[in-house]
Amino acid sequence: MRLAAVLFAVSMLAGCAGPAIETASVTPIQAPAAWRTEAGASAPIERQWWQAFGDAELAALVEKAQANNPDVAIAAARVRQARAQEMAARALLFPSLDFAAAAGRSRSVNAFGQPAEQSFAQPQFQAAYEADLFGRIADEARAGRSAWLASQAAHDATTLAVSGAVASGYITLRALDSRLQITRETLAARGEALRIARSRAAAGYAPLLELRQAEAEYEGTAQLVPQIEIAIARQEDALSQLVGETPHAIGRGKDFLALAEPGVPDTLPSELLQRRPDIAAAEFQLAAADASLSAARKRFLPQVRLTASAGAAFSTLLADPITIWSVGGSVLAPLFEGERLQAQAESAAGRRDEAAFAYRRAALTAFREVEDNLAAVKHLSVQMEHVRAQRDVLAAGLQLATNRYRAGYSPYLEQLDAQRGLLAAELNLIQTRADALVARVALYQAMGGGWAVE
Repeated sequence: MRLAAVLFAVSMLAGCAGPAIETASVTPIQAPAAWRTEAGASAPIERQWWQAFGDAELAALVEKAQANNPDVAIAAARVRQARAQEMAARALLFPSLDFAAAAGRSRSVNAFGQPAEQSFAQPQFQAAYEADLFGRIADEARAGRSAWLASQAAHDATTLAVSGAVASGYITLRALDSRLQITRETLAARGEALRIARSRAAAGYAPLLELRQAEAEYEGTAQLVPQIEIAIARQEDALSQLVGETPHAIGRGKDFLALAEPGVPDTLPSELLQRRPDIAAAEFQLAAADASLSAARKRFLPQVRLTASAGAAFSTLLADPITIWSVGGSVLAPLFEGERLQAQAESAAGRRDEAAFAYRRAALTAFREVEDNLAAVKHLSVQMEHVRAQRDVLAAGLQLATNRYRAGYSPYLEQLDAQRGLLAAELNLIQTRADALVARVALYQAMGGGWAVE
């Protein structure tokens, strides 16, 4: 009867679940039926997508960064923390069992005024358990698990971002190497032109203005070399930091123009939300916030705790040990908390709304990034064809201008203009190809880099 009365009281208190907590209504994201841009032949996404560029040095740098990058290591440490917190929350679903023991020796005076000495010991087992009648502890355990899964997805997102940064940085470095090579070749050609101009001016076959033009053009090209060398040094330093090392020279693999162009990743819009680790992290964070809000509302409900202990008392004053035990329980029902519980629930609701909008933002960002990079891959390929055609035409024009100048049919300025145009076109071609390759790296990142929920 007493147990029935306690359960009846608990069930009556269950009606005091607290006020309803309103949350924001977030419009779900509807994936489009197809991508806006058709960027060409597609290929399946591999987890090691950087191998598709066909450069062993690039692959080695990416794998070293994944192993040594500090940001990846920090994300891994956060996974460990979240896992421990999840284990701690789940452990509350089970009883706790403790062992306590006390022992000693004492001398005291009894009721008859006689001294009494004893040696005593008291071992004892204690058990405690909170009955999760309304599921609050289970909600907290679910929140902890979702937070742990979110940290794992965030770790994968960090790894993907670092891999993309290394791949893009290496492509930029190789493009700078090509720019330096072309600039030095152009400088050598202009050095030869300067030598000829000096010879012609000394012999009286050319005016002094022509010599000054040749000198100015040589110096203008020469100043590009240290600028590119500074950029190369900075790019090597940046890659060194990404792989978790102090600044050092970066090994080179294939020539820049020999880098392969990977195919467009084959992913449908409907699959994107399951392919990106950052979206998965946002989704798990939303699940954790929902569970935390549910647990916060259930803090208005009673908490039922059960305790038990058993042990024995040993003493030299006793002929036989005495067994001791206790069994009990308690119900804690909040009556007045000064709106503390209400504030906690409102805070949990705010975090839930924040997580919901963060998930929507992550999804919208994902679709935008894919569309941006699909368009970049497509249009940069077209641009590169035109830049290459322009470079070929300018190279032919420079050859004609050089022949005409040496034959005395045209002034030196005509050859200088042709040289400037060709150098600009060569550098533009390198930059356009670098942009096209970096756009493919960004596209692989935007489509998740072959990641999937495990």
